[in-house]
Amino acid sequence: MTQKLSDNVCFALYTATNALVRAYRPLLDEFDLTYPQYLVMQSLWYNNDVSLKEVSHDTRLDSGTLTPIVKRLEQKGFLTRRVSEVDERKKVISLTEEGAELREKAKSLRDKLEAKSNMAAEDVELLRRLCLELAANLQ
Repeated sequence: MTQKLSDNVCFALYTATNALVRAYRPLLDEFDLTYPQYLVMQSLWYNNDVSLKEVSHDTRLDSGTLTPIVKRLEQKGFLTRRVSEVDERKKVISLTEEGAELREKAKSLRDKLEAKSNMAAEDVELLRRLCLELAANLQ
């Protein structure tokens, strides 16, 4: 039986992830966002005024990776960081008006990417569910 690298699920996921991020790049360039920055923005679009820890949990980015991303998004004017009124040890991350408006402008990104994939919507959804299931099972 001939085996090759692409027979490994880890390789298939790795190459698909890289292809997905490369496909997103030109779409995100229009908004001056990197893919990790886009993840943070999406997290805040779904749940605003949260701690850095909550954004970290939601995006699965560790604080060492997340902090420079948040600082960069703050420099771009998309969010603010302020000390929590409840716990001065925590920072609260909030969208600016510009960051909130970006959500409307970026709504078409998912549709553009799905069209680029040439996959049926139900296949994309199945893939999403299976990837989340695999991630949960491996944790």
